[in-house]
Amino acid sequence: MKIVVASGKGGTGKTLVAINLAISVDADQVLDCDVEEPNDYIFIKPSDTVSESVELLVPEIDESKCNYCRKCAEFCQFNALFVAGETAMVFPALCHSCGGCKLVCPTEAITEKPRNLGEIFIGDVNGIELVYGKLNIGEALAVPIISAVKEKAKTQGLVILDSPPGTSCPVVESIMDTDFCVMVTEPTPFGLHDLEIAVEVVMELGIPLGIVINFAGIGDRGVYDYCERMKLPILMEIPYDRKIAELYSRGIPFVEGMPEWRANFQKLLEKIQERVQ
Repeated sequence: MKIVVASGKGGTGKTLVAINLAISVDADQVLDCDVEEPNDYIFIKPSDTVSESVELLVPEIDESKCNYCRKCAEFCQFNALFVAGETAMVFPALCHSCGGCKLVCPTEAITEKPRNLGEIFIGDVNGIELVYGKLNIGEALAVPIISAVKEKAKTQGLVILDSPPGTSCPVVESIMDTDFCVMVTEPTPFGLHDLEIAVEVVMELGIPLGIVINFAGIGDRGVYDYCERMKLPILMEIPYDRKIAELYSRGIPFVEGMPEWRANFQKLLEKIQERVQ
């Protein structure tokens, strides 16, 4: 089973839930798909980590063959190519590597060369394999790194995915092809606003979901009323607790400092399994 932990709003506790769930139920693998700000390794601390480069093919124009017909520039929806007069330019940072420009070029003036976007890292600790990616500073395309992380997903056993926050393309890429989405939120107006948008995205993808409310005890009842109205199951509540925050700030999964919580996360997995079957 693949369980993705997501949230519309940043800072609600996705990593908190993903890591503590993985440890409590002896998950086989954790995939950190928040490649712009990966932090699962701070809590799992894998050993003997190996890395792999992630590259994207971008066009290269041979102007000795180019007739400046502009077909490549007209084809590209991302404006990664510019042709004017007898000048042809490529903007690699805008290229999404679809390969269409090469196909439409009538003079075969376009070839492709690899461009490094970042790396993925693979390590293991206490039987849990961690795979996470890092997007190079200044790069805008997170999706290829997330795809590379997900390609390492085990085909057997329990895989926990830690999604980026929000509802943009990286989130959709993280959630796609999973069995269940745990949506983490907080009981505040901001939490409710972003939860509503995120739930729409997950429903559009046709993936079953349930809600975990973090920082329970603060804010208002808006999130609870929304879940009741939308018939979304509240799978677990995590209280606003200073000890949990202190453990988190020291890079310690709170089920290790508060072992009585392991049973709660085990029950969370049972509830998910009941809804997937």
